[in-house]
Amino acid sequence: MRSRVGPRHARRPVPTLLRGIYLPRSMDAGAFAMTTYGIPLLVLATTNSASLTGVAFALEWVPRLGAFAVAGAMVDRHGTTRVLRTASALRAAVVVAAALALPQLEAGLPTTVAVMLLAASTGVLTEFSYIAAETAGGVASRQAGERAHRVQSVLLGIDQVGTLAGPAIAGLLLERAGAAEMLVTIAVFSLLASALAPRQHATSTETPEPVLAGLRTGWTTLRSLPALGWLVCGLTLSNLAIGLLQAAAPVIVVKEFGHSSADVGLIWSVAAVASLITVAVCRRAIDRWGLWPVGALSATVAACGCLAVSLTHTYTAYLVLIAVLMAGEGGMTVVLRTLRSHLIPQQVFGATLSLTILLLLIPFPLAGVLVATVPPTLLGHVITACAVLQALGLGLAFVRLRTLPGLHARLA
Repeated sequence: MRSRVGPRHARRPVPTLLRGIYLPRSMDAGAFAMTTYGIPLLVLATTNSASLTGVAFALEWVPRLGAFAVAGAMVDRHGTTRVLRTASALRAAVVVAAALALPQLEAGLPTTVAVMLLAASTGVLTEFSYIAAETAGGVASRQAGERAHRVQSVLLGIDQVGTLAGPAIAGLLLERAGAAEMLVTIAVFSLLASALAPRQHATSTETPEPVLAGLRTGWTTLRSLPALGWLVCGLTLSNLAIGLLQAAAPVIVVKEFGHSSADVGLIWSVAAVASLITVAVCRRAIDRWGLWPVGALSATVAACGCLAVSLTHTYTAYLVLIAVLMAGEGGMTVVLRTLRSHLIPQQVFGATLSLTILLLLIPFPLAGVLVATVPPTLLGHVITACAVLQALGLGLAFVRLRTLPGLHARLA
């Protein structure tokens, strides 16, 4: 009987990953997706203003950038469990308060102020929970060693399932049931993420650095890793185009194409399916061909999809091309996460992760500002310009990655 103890212990990492990493990540991903895609739809539904929808998108992302200045240091200092649990619980409280308050407010300025504050506060709390969940995933990836990209593929798959279900659920609830029901559903996901928070502690036993010192540490680490730096640079430019499409989707689909908020959610749900398929394919492709070929092909698909979507004028074509774009983006994200988990030292992982995500998210509030200030009739031209910038940025990044010595020997 005792001879079976060893094999049982050998199999323990599987349930640990499921219960300790994948389940809480799933709950947080659901809340993340519903918040990110549902709040702008709520703003458009309550204000009927394209400009205010763009402003809300910017307000949702600007505080997130500020949160990253603190979140990574807090994770390094207090551990993933406390940060994820606290941020998720606070997000649940905020959205429940909004669900109770919105029906009592008068239409006009009070409702507008309320939904704008909701966008800003949920943006901050969502990024705290995301950094904590992502750091927990990074720890699991390092423990997986050469199979790190498999763990990252599962984590990315979880995120994409959240993106698959979140926008569709948010759009349907908003259209069929109302804002309160959508917000309560976000609260349920948040409370589950808090209850299931992975039991990890601080990643460093040293005296924690001040927040600004942590950002400097992250910047120093990123500069010492040119492969990661070039990839982050290319994806930052790519995210300007993706952020613009996300911010403009409610306006384009509802105002230009004449479709419903549920159809906006359907676009991102279909895109998530395409990305999920890509993630599954990329996991096997990286095993066979390595990171660079998979990343370069994914970048090509994303750039071509974005250039094509900027020229389309029908809902069906828009939906299909967004799916193609996000499929390419999914492949690049697997490459980024794998590279990040391999290269960033564990003791500075939280601070460096925060900085890289901060850089990747800077384009999103800028995209909201563009939607708020550019007339809807000119959005197509702005999307085309951003698509060209995306193609140039990704091309330069992967050409540079191709020439870095030692990259393929280490990660291929």
